[in-house]
Order: sequence, then C-alpha cells, then structure tokens
Amino acid sequence: MQPSIRKVLPDILDSVSQVVWVVDHRGSILYTNPAGVAALGYDDAEELVGRSSHQTLHPDRPDGTPFPASECPMLRPATTGVPAHGNDEWFKRRDGSFFPASWWAAPIDLPEGRGVVYSFFDATENRELERARRERDAARIRADESRAAQRRIMQSIESVRRQTARDLHDGAQQRLVSLLIGLRLTRDLLPDSAADATALLDQAITDAQTAIDELRELSYGVYPSVLQAKGLMAAVESLAERCPVPTTVEGAYPHRLPAEVESNAYFVIAEALTNAVKHANASQIRISIQLKEALRIEVADDGIGGVSPDTGSSGLTGLGDRVGAFDGVLAIDSPPGRGTSVRAEIPVPR
Repeated sequence: MQPSIRKVLPDILDSVSQVVWVVDHRGSILYTNPAGVAALGYDDAEELVGRSSHQTLHPDRPDGTPFPASECPMLRPATTGVPAHGNDEWFKRRDGSFFPASWWAAPIDLPEGRGVVYSFFDATENRELERARRERDAARIRADESRAAQRRIMQSIESVRRQTARDLHDGAQQRLVSLLIGLRLTRDLLPDSAADATALLDQAITDAQTAIDELRELSYGVYPSVLQAKGLMAAVESLAERCPVPTTVEGAYPHRLPAEVESNAYFVIAEALTNAVKHANASQIRISIQLKEALRIEVADDGIGGVSPDTGSSGLTGLGDRVGAFDGVLAIDSPPGRGTSVRAEIPVPR
C-alpha cells in the first residue's frame, strides 16, 4: 500500500507551501512534500523517504544530550490516536544546525497500522518577532513607569512648593510684618530729641521692610499664591508684569485646569521666560496660552536665536523633563538672528 500512498500524495500535496510529512507506525518517513525537503536543507525527497523521522528531525537536543524516540511527542499520536501540537521543539537541518519549530501531528490509519501526519515550520522569525515585541513592551512599560515616577516627583515638588510658600507667607513674613509694625510704633513714641535712637530705629524699619520685600519675592518664586487663588492666566500676567523685558500675554481658556497642569505649565513658562531674559538679548517677549485638545503654551522672543535643542543645557533639559513627565511635547524653534520660540503641549485630563 505504501507505493500507492507515495503515488497519490504528490498529486495533492506537492504544491502546498506548508511542510507535510507522512510517517508509518514504525516512525519511518513515507512521504515528504517539496516544502518538507527544503525545510531541512535536503535536495530530494528520496533522501528522506524510509528514514526514521525522529532520528532525522531531532536525534539529540541542541545541548548535545540524546533524545530517545520513546520521549518524542510527535510520535505519540501513532499510539494514542490523539492529535498533538508543540511550539518548543528544535529540529536539526542536514548541515547539523538547529532551528526552533512549531509542529502539529495527527494520527492517520494506514494499511499496516496507525501512522502520523506531521506539519511544521521554522519558528525563528516568529520567535524574533515575539522577542522584539516583548522587548518593545518592556521598554514601553519602563518608559511609562519612568514617566509616572517623574510625574509623582513633579507633583511632590509642587506640593512642597505650595507648602513652603504658605509657610513663608503665614510664618516668617507675618512675623516680619509684626516686627515692622512694632518698630514703627516705637519710633513714633520717641521724642525728637532722641536723634541717635531715632536713626537706629529708622534703619531697622528700612531693613525690616527690605526683608519683607525679599521674602515676598522668594515666596512668589517658590509658588505664587495668585496661581493657586486665580489660576494660570493671572499668575502668568503677574509674571509678565515683573519681567524686566517688555512682555505681553495672549490667549484665554474657559475654566480652571487641574492644579498639577496649571503648576506645570506655569513653571515651564517661568523657566522659558528666565532663559529669554538671560540669554536672548530680546527687546520684547510674547507669551501665548490656548486650550484646545491640550494646553498649548508658547514663549517667543525677538532675540538673537541660535538655540539648539541638542545643546543639553540644564534649562532646556529641565523644560523637556517637566513637559515629558506629563506626557507632553516640547518644541524649540530658534533660527539664528530671528528669535526663539518655545512651544509646549500638555495633555489635560478630562
């Protein structure tokens, strides 16, 4: 009956691109289609027909240890009558090299007993794709975790900023104000004849007022109270008023944004404004704030330009880190002699 099998099967399976082997009840190869010949690097089916399928495919394991035919899962359907499948086998080519294989085996009744039909393919590419997918997923997870950690750090910093600003305003600043009032009251109680004491008190009053002003500036730089009380636009307008370079603020948005978004945007603008004042030699600066799909902010100056995003300066790196922590995008356009534009888009949670 075997010659008839070898006569009929080529008419059906020779044109099939997938490997097909037929193995008899002893495990000997009765038939292989051209795809099965090519898969192992042979030239002709006659080189395979009659050979032990197990000894041909995997007589030993990739580590060199023997692989007994009695343990071969591909031959079991001949005794169990149950189809089998595996993805973790390694097959041996004619040249002795191994390749990972995915295989299917199904029982087939032959005149001399139950045999097996094999189908298998080289899984090298699939494994490479799977490995690349796992590495890509792992990289994405690491990036997401990194951004989440960075965002938590930013939020923690903003919380500390707010608390520090409140402590400065409600603690040290209030004590200095009380001291100033006490000094002025004392000054008013002294007679005009106490010129030396009056001069000392006048100097103490001046020093106290200076300390209050400096503390107020420090508190504003740490976290401006207007940002928490009135929002981003009011805080940026106040920032522009205090800027030594003439600065205009454009744009609007209809409602308050989440605190972490407003705080992040404010300090991006403040850092970009500081960079423009220090390095741009600008005569004017424009700040734009718009809320569309995301919060879009821009700080543009008419200075000397020539800023490269690849310079690695701490200011630009800090801006990129701050925007990236909130899944935002930062873009810097700075052609030489034509000013610098720093644009950022920060997603706004719904």
